[in-house]
Amino acid sequence: MRAVVHELNPVVALRDVHSMHDIAAASTAGSRFETQLLTIFAALALLLASVGTYGVLAYDVAARTHELGVRVALGAVSRDVVRVVARRTLALVVPGLALGLIGAFAITRVLQKSLFEVTPTDPATLVAVAGVLLLVAFIAGFAPTRRAMRVDPMTALRSE
Repeated sequence: MRAVVHELNPVVALRDVHSMHDIAAASTAGSRFETQLLTIFAALALLLASVGTYGVLAYDVAARTHELGVRVALGAVSRDVVRVVARRTLALVVPGLALGLIGAFAITRVLQKSLFEVTPTDPATLVAVAGVLLLVAFIAGFAPTRRAMRVDPMTALRSE
């Protein structure tokens, strides 16, 4: 670049020569860092929420092993046990999701200046996060339910 400018006009002095890519990258560096940091924190929050949801639901189903054993002893089939656990899972998760969505609506106003081409209450994002948490909740309820269904009804009845 310097050689071309010097060849055209030797009187012109060039000091800071940068490509347009470098200038654009420097002007968006702060926003890019903020976005990357926000993405990392959001991913960690989703992971923490998923692990917490799994822990609570797994504990709840494990604590109900006796009840599930009684149901099986009285003739409940697997479908009935799964329905009971699914109902309980929804009873625990839906209020939490509702409170989380209310909190998300309240907090996203703070992030509005950082969002580009996305509204603070982006329905696709909110539905995706709620869907992931519901999926985690059902997996959390399903794993201990399978364990509880394998328990011998007599063992479950004698446990208390």
